[in-house]
Amino acid sequence: MAETPREAEQSSSLKIYFRLLSYVKPYIGIFLLSILGFVIFASTQPMLAGILKYFVDGLSNPQAVLFPSVPYLKDLQLLQAVPLLIVLIAAWQGLGSFLGNYFLAKVSLGLVHDLRVELFNKLLVLPNRYFDNHNSGHLISRITFNVTMVTGAATDAIKVVIREGLTVVFLFVYLLWMNWKLTLVMLAILPVIALMVGTASKKFRKQSKKIQVAMGDVTHVASETIQGYRVVRSFGGESYEQQRFANASQSNTDKQLRMTKTGAVYTPMLQLVIYTAMATLMFLVLFLRGDATAGDLVAYITAAGLLPKPIRQLSEVSSTIQKGLAGAESIFEQLDEAPEVDSGTVELDRVVGRLEVRNLNFTYPGTDRQVLTDINFTAEPGQMIALVGRSGSGKSTLAALIPRFYHHDQGQILLDGVEIENYRLRNLRKHVAQVTQHVTLFNDTVANNIAYGDLAGAPRNEIEAAAADAYAKEFVEQLPKGFDTQVGENGVLLSGGQRQRLAIARALLKNAPLLILDEATSALDTESERHIQAALDHVMQGRTTLVIAHRLSTIEKADIILVMDQGKLVERGTHTELLAANGYYARLHAMGLDEPAKADIT
Repeated sequence: MAETPREAEQSSSLKIYFRLLSYVKPYIGIFLLSILGFVIFASTQPMLAGILKYFVDGLSNPQAVLFPSVPYLKDLQLLQAVPLLIVLIAAWQGLGSFLGNYFLAKVSLGLVHDLRVELFNKLLVLPNRYFDNHNSGHLISRITFNVTMVTGAATDAIKVVIREGLTVVFLFVYLLWMNWKLTLVMLAILPVIALMVGTASKKFRKQSKKIQVAMGDVTHVASETIQGYRVVRSFGGESYEQQRFANASQSNTDKQLRMTKTGAVYTPMLQLVIYTAMATLMFLVLFLRGDATAGDLVAYITAAGLLPKPIRQLSEVSSTIQKGLAGAESIFEQLDEAPEVDSGTVELDRVVGRLEVRNLNFTYPGTDRQVLTDINFTAEPGQMIALVGRSGSGKSTLAALIPRFYHHDQGQILLDGVEIENYRLRNLRKHVAQVTQHVTLFNDTVANNIAYGDLAGAPRNEIEAAAADAYAKEFVEQLPKGFDTQVGENGVLLSGGQRQRLAIARALLKNAPLLILDEATSALDTESERHIQAALDHVMQGRTTLVIAHRLSTIEKADIILVMDQGKLVERGTHTELLAANGYYARLHAMGLDEPAKADIT
């Protein structure tokens, strides 16, 4: 029999919750210790009601003995016993409260840490297309906001469920023991409470999902504006960004308010139902009091009066759980994404650098527009191949396929005669150094930015030599702390040309046999470029270099120039041959290939 949508939703919620609880496994010892604390805490509730029985009975006979048959305690009168027991119960409750709260907090914080780390580590192995399809604000929001929501479901909710749940159980057992008939009358109200909790749960879950998306929007708008603050100010985008942020924040506020409203309506309604039950119970106690003493009746009413608070808290925990489940759903969605495909087995210590592309076709995943069509060329070790063409002709896509940022399924790309798909991913990328137009630097020292990742720990003299070869050493030594100067977020304290030179120094230090320069000199002034050109001439020796460039000075020395248009190779040859052929390249050259302002052919 097929599941109804409601059953499917419940089973999916249970799956998510159990999966969430699996993260508690490493902390099972301290988790059980916290549960023991809550058991101790809950056991004190009926004790307090029981003490009232002796207090009320003691009002008429304070000299009565509490434990007549227990040695050493047979002379203990109610007068001394009741106050003493209250202090002992309070101490016992305090111990339970400490054990429960402290050790559950340890579990909770450990769980947040584990989830955050797993989410972050997953980001490092997800394929490029995942980042193409998801904005950074939502990805950051998952790691910061959603994870804390999940903690609420996994631990705060457990605290309430265990502590208040056990309190209800202990109180019910006590009430059944005191007067089972009256207690069974009370049980009649439970289905009404269950129905109300179920209805509210669905609302909380839906609203919480919307809140999390809205929170992601807030982070997204803020991070975009912070990253692009210069563009915002240059083009007078302040009021537009203010409006955009205000809208995102207002949307989040409205959704939060809607959730609060649901809780604000639902809690008093539940309270009304519970207190109506209490009123009925009081009537029945007075009506059916039988031969019970005043102490018995007060203890019974007190125990019953202690029930609404834990029941209300148990019902409210539903919203915490639903928030957490909505957060967990988005987290597990990311954790379940397939990582970059790495089915290769070949690992080579060093390659010569012979690159061969055969009958290559490529379409971006999820689209039907073919970006590359029937590309064929061979780059011998040490050769320089230049890719030229208008913007959107597929040059950068071709460069992105070589380190396998995207996967080709038609045609072959061979490195030293081995299809690149057959290399282990890390091994393949070890053989390729890449410098792009968009330089990424980290908020660290100059030296650590050059010796990044696999290069970390490189000797200082090699770092300085790479910087010197990239014509970066001169400006680095003028910085306040030289190579130990912090460069700011994404190298904000450096000029475009300086950032570019550090990126080239990083590629030089990597000393890979295959070098990809994707507009690597576009951010440089003429003098810097002349220096860099000399450095590149030096670094290209013995390396296969693929250059995507629009400056004539960069490409006229290329061994082969490949001219691309709309994903196809339309011409190939040396600079002189192509000019003589008077075709597509000659037209680009005439338009001012070496003057990017006149013709954008990147």
